[in-house]
Amino acid sequence: MDFLKELFINIRLRDIIDIIIVALVFYKLFMLIRETRAEQLLKGILVLLVATKISDILQLYTVYWILEKTMTVGVIALLIVFQPELRRALEYIGRTRFFTKSIAEIKDEDINSISDEIVEATASLARQKIGALMIIEKDTGLSEVAETGTRINGKVSSGLLINIFIPNTPLHDGAVLIKEDNIKAAGCFLPLTENMYLSKELGTRHRAALGITERSDCIAIIVSEETGVISVAENGNLTRYIDMNTLKDILVNIYKPNSQKQGLLFKWRNKNEQS
Repeated sequence: MDFLKELFINIRLRDIIDIIIVALVFYKLFMLIRETRAEQLLKGILVLLVATKISDILQLYTVYWILEKTMTVGVIALLIVFQPELRRALEYIGRTRFFTKSIAEIKDEDINSISDEIVEATASLARQKIGALMIIEKDTGLSEVAETGTRINGKVSSGLLINIFIPNTPLHDGAVLIKEDNIKAAGCFLPLTENMYLSKELGTRHRAALGITERSDCIAIIVSEETGVISVAENGNLTRYIDMNTLKDILVNIYKPNSQKQGLLFKWRNKNEQS
């Protein structure tokens, strides 16, 4: 008790700030690796650390020597194993407002027109139960994704989007990449999600949508080929059964300055959970 009393008496403002910063960093790191393979690997590392300490206390010298050497070499192995997560963390830092500008600050025209074209195409594809996957690029560049498909570089229009996803056409089986009012490419291949807890009902389109949103700040719109259900993926989270009004609000929200953005998907999920 005396130690705790002395600790609180001697604590300074800079110490409190230091603790808050460290807590925020650990929280952000946890959110980055949550429900990924890295979360399981981290648990394994914690088990090894505990085992190393216990072997030292119990004076199990051989076991301690093996675990200590393993942990020493493991520092290098961690850089390799956690490469995807480290990349995501660095991209997250690079997407902060200090380094980037929002789409609206780059180009602030025809927002409603672009959103209406995408909503109209999505509604039509959903009615016909035609599978579709559209990626709306934001601050993180996705040129490497565009390279996997066929360059379009055409203005966003409902007719063009519907035509791309018509079954048995050359580009219908991949993703469409949209940047501002431009369809950059179609038939693109996307990385699949590493989330092991997804429902078995979700197909390749949904898993690809989650995969690309785990690696960038883009938004993915998915139309199910089996049910015609519209889903939206953002930050590795999937929200299903989106109606047209909500989809329009989400699309308009994408083009707003960062200070004006709203957590529309979060509100939509909360509303559905309450109902």
